[in-house]
Formats: sequence, C-alpha cells, structure tokens
Amino acid sequence: MSQSAPEKLRRFYDQFSGSHPVLIVINADPDAIASAMAVRRLLWRKVPSVTLSNINTINRPDNLAMIRLLDVNLIPFEDIQADQFSRVVIVDSQPDHNEIMSNLNVDVIIDHHPDSGCKASFVDIRPQYGATATILTEYLRAAKITPSAKLATGLYHGIKTDTNDFKGRTQIEDVRAFQYLFRYANIHLARKIEQADLRFDLLKYFKIALQNMRRRKGKVYVHLGNVVNPDVCVLVADFFMRVNTVTWSIVSGICEKKLTIIFRNDGIRKNAGTVAKEGFGVLGNAGGHKNMARAELVLSKLKDHVDVKDDKKLLSWIIGRTARRAEPK
Repeated sequence: MSQSAPEKLRRFYDQFSGSHPVLIVINADPDAIASAMAVRRLLWRKVPSVTLSNINTINRPDNLAMIRLLDVNLIPFEDIQADQFSRVVIVDSQPDHNEIMSNLNVDVIIDHHPDSGCKASFVDIRPQYGATATILTEYLRAAKITPSAKLATGLYHGIKTDTNDFKGRTQIEDVRAFQYLFRYANIHLARKIEQADLRFDLLKYFKIALQNMRRRKGKVYVHLGNVVNPDVCVLVADFFMRVNTVTWSIVSGICEKKLTIIFRNDGIRKNAGTVAKEGFGVLGNAGGHKNMARAELVLSKLKDHVDVKDDKKLLSWIIGRTARRAEPK
C-alpha cells in the first residue's frame, strides 16, 4: 500500500534533527534546482544549515537566469567538503547517475526517474511522475507550507520544463501541482526565465546545424563537433522540434572528452529513452523519458567502434544505431 503525503513527509522529517547540517546535491537543471529549493524550505528552522551544491557546470542561459532571478545560492561540488555534513540529500537524480553522487553516503533520495535500485534511509522515487518538483510540491502542501513567490515560480518552471509543457510524460498529480503553484508563482518572472535560452556566442552552432544536418523521414540528425558545453546540443535539438514536419531530433556534440547525444521526439508511438538505451547503453550512460533522452559516452571507449575525429563518420555511426530503433512500432 502506498503511503499518503503526510506519512511520507513524517518519514522524511524523521531523517533530520537540530544537529544535522544538510547538503543537497543536484545535477542542476530547472527541476533539480526547484526541488532543492523546496527541500531547503521544508528544512527551514529544523536543521542548523542547508547547503545546495551542483555537480555539473551550469552554462545554459535559462538555468543561469533561474538561479539569478530566484536568488538561488549554489556552491559547486568541487568547493564542498562533504564530510562536514551530517546528512546528504539527492533530488531529481540517483547515486548511480553520476560518479560523484555514487561516492556519497546518501541519506535521502527524492526523484522521478526510473528506479535504479539505489539504497538510502529514505527513498521516494516515482517514475510515473513528470517532475520531481511535483513530488516536492506535495510535500510542501502536506507540511502546510505556502510557497514564496520565488519558490512557487521555480517549482512551476521545473514542472513545465520536465513535462515539456505537458506534452511529455505527465500525470494528473503534475497538473494538480501546477495549478496549485500558479496561484503563487510570478508568471512574469517565469517568462523571463523561459525566454533566456540564447546567447550570441551560441548562435554559431545553429549555423553549423543548418549547414550539416541530415534529414530522414521526419528525423533530423546533427553532429556539432566540439561544443563549449553539452547543453548546446539541447538547445539545437529543441529548436528542430519546433519545425512542424520533424518527428525526431537527434543532436550530438563533443565536450571534455565525451560524446553527448540528445534525443527529442514528438512522443507519438516512440520512446526516446528506449532508443537511447538500446542504441548506446552498452557504451556508456544512456536513457531518459518518452520524448526526451540523452547518452554520454567517453571518447576513449569508442575508438573500436568509430573514428571520433571524423565528424561525418561519427554522425553516420549515430544514425546507424538509432534510425531503425526510432521507427514507430
């Protein structure tokens, strides 16, 4: 029998005491940032301190705008001494999603990604939910905490982002949380965050994409070569999904000796997470949701499969491992 929101909240609070400094670790994106904000609010005045830390480099303009406009204080994990904290919380991720997280002694995990069998004193994983922000909104309501405008805006934006404006995987719980947050969110602020997704120095990648894209039956394939950060691939993949005849957008790029492949689709009779995992799971980290997924592959492990220095061959290799799998069933 599933536990009610108040029961889960009670068990969550049981993990902490007034003597526990808390570290919240995230792979920063809108859903993770908002969820971390919510955990910090839940623990306000219940623990001596709460520190939010990101394991990834944050480069996407919309994420940077969210952090700035909502006054989120994130400390890069490389500047953190984890042994100074009595409790470690991971939200919107799980320990085996990242090597840094896997080395932590984690006490609390709250996530909406598929359950990887992780262990902690408190685990609340709901893969049927569209966003972790939905779960944390339920916690706030169970705690009878009315979110501030900035917290509500963050959670509102996190749900919108991870459900792809409710075009992706969505449950009635996501809709209810979104409707609730709408009462308290600053919609003007949310719009400023959403629209801050480009910088002048990133426009060159769109030119590369338009010049080198390959089209196959509604699918667009692009390899951008070396990119300043993997999130560039996300921006380009999302851009192509705005073209009315495009059903799949698969965009790759190389950064920090890794090949990142971003998958987007229209969510109709196809599953991006499955395509990513089946196509590249044996070579590295790969997976995701029905309409959005990614693969991250270390270049040194690909040398027996493809010439990673030849952009055309690399793109052909990616197409070969995805084209048939991306066909409707």
